[in-house]
Amino acid sequence: MKLDEIDHLLLDELQTDAGRTLRELGEVVGLSPSAVQRRMERYRQSGLLARTAAVLDPKVSHDLVVAVCLVSVERESVRLHEAFQRRLLAAPEVQQVYSVYGEWDYVVVLTTSGMAHHNEVAARLLTGAPNVRRYSTLFVLDPIRTGSAIPTRALRL
Repeated sequence: MKLDEIDHLLLDELQTDAGRTLRELGEVVGLSPSAVQRRMERYRQSGLLARTAAVLDPKVSHDLVVAVCLVSVERESVRLHEAFQRRLLAAPEVQQVYSVYGEWDYVVVLTTSGMAHHNEVAARLLTGAPNVRRYSTLFVLDPIRTGSAIPTRALRL
């Protein structure tokens, strides 16, 4: 999908706050509400705009535990990696999963409601998981910045 300058601006605005009206978005990027709607529909049809979601402030949630888990697997095979990934993707507590290169094989971000819930989730997904050699957990003390915005164009210097 080829993006023009207005597409880049609109996508940036949608990633910042997709809850604004078509009129508000149009005012920012210089389009009519119907033109904004047509572009958004094109993004959806192409798969570029995967979904629209509400983002809750983690600082407001009571008893929230955010943990970054570094995971190393025992054996390498496509089948074993796919099975582990399916296990993680099926758990609503798993917010992000990254396959990484280096000492660890995966970075898994978990959000749970309290330490008891975290311990249950970690036991179910990691401690008892086939092919997990070891894992280490980093507990988030202060979520200073969270986000999921993706740049739509290369940085120009």
